[in-house]
Order: sequence, then structure tokens, then C-alpha cells
Amino acid sequence: MIGIIDYGAGNLKSVHKALEHLGAKADIISTPKQVECADKVILPGVGAFGKAVEAIDRLGLRKSLQQVIADGRPFLGICLGLQLLMQASEESPGAVGLGVLPGTVVHFPAGNKVPHLGWNIVRQNRSCALWRNIPDDSFFYFAHSYYVRLQDETLSVGFTDYGDWIPVALNRQALFAVQFHPEKSQKAGLMLLNNFIHL
Repeated sequence: MIGIIDYGAGNLKSVHKALEHLGAKADIISTPKQVECADKVILPGVGAFGKAVEAIDRLGLRKSLQQVIADGRPFLGICLGLQLLMQASEESPGAVGLGVLPGTVVHFPAGNKVPHLGWNIVRQNRSCALWRNIPDDSFFYFAHSYYVRLQDETLSVGFTDYGDWIPVALNRQALFAVQFHPEKSQKAGLMLLNNFIHL
């Protein structure tokens, strides 16, 4: 069973619908016990970093999400769900992320149209299970005003060009995260989700 985390700041229905369309068994979950029982976990997200962190802590999900990753169960963060894996964000000073990946979240510099909204190519810079049967430079759908600045650039498996090349797909063992929305990215996005289902 794939558990989709509901902390009040996610595009849950579209992710759930996409997984069901692909034939996966998926449930929307919001308790530590449900997280413990999930075979795979997806952390989606739309909204502010600080409010999301507050909701995760209010629901008691922080330790259980960290444990999923430590245990090596497949985990996919989407959009804000990627940013929450970092230690901190300029969007919400003082808010502490899950801290499972070394890095911070920063605002796009002056001169970039914000938010980064719409379709853009993703350049695959490293092989990754999520890229199976997805051509390099495929288009994915983005909607974000902040991006990650990694301390360990070897975590990146995909970049996009938005004023500069920024990391938008990360992988460490069974942990995956993408800044774009695969559930809104048509054929390439569905293939990525299908690859996650079949890990």
C-alpha cells in the first residue's frame, strides 16, 4: 500500500487519482500508525514551508516520516514535499524541516519571474529508477517560488533551467523527491509515478 500523507497542504486528490489510474493501491493517511503500516510513502505539498512543518509536527508525523526514510522504504516527496526534506527555508525563517537531506530552500533571485509556473524540460544528470522509460529533456509541470540549494550535489538526478540550472529531482537510495508535479505532467509524469509504484 502506498500512503499519501495528508497534512492539510497537499494536492492529494490528483496524486491519489493518478496512482489509482495506474492500478496502485493508495490510501490518504495522516497518523504515525498509518505511516508505519505503509509499504511506500508519498509526501505531496502545495503551500508555505512553515505552515506545513507546523502541521506535520501537530499530527506527530515528523519522527515517523524520518523513520520511513531511515528504514529504506520507498519515499517520494513532491514539490513542497521535496523542500520539507531540507533543513530550513528562506520562506519561513526559524521553521525546522525534516532535515533528512543536507540543504536549504531559497527564493528565486531578482530577475526571475515568480512563481516558476508551467512546463519546463528536466535534464537527467544521473541514472535513477524514476527515469526508466522517460527520455532525457522531457517536459514536466512546475509551480514554485523557492528551490533547493544542496550541500551535496551528488544527490541531484535532474536539473531544469530557470535563469540558472537548479536541482529539481533528488535521489538517495530509496528516497526520491521532485520539485515538479508528476501527477500534472501527463505521460512523463505518469511514467515516473509508475516507476515509483514498481520499485
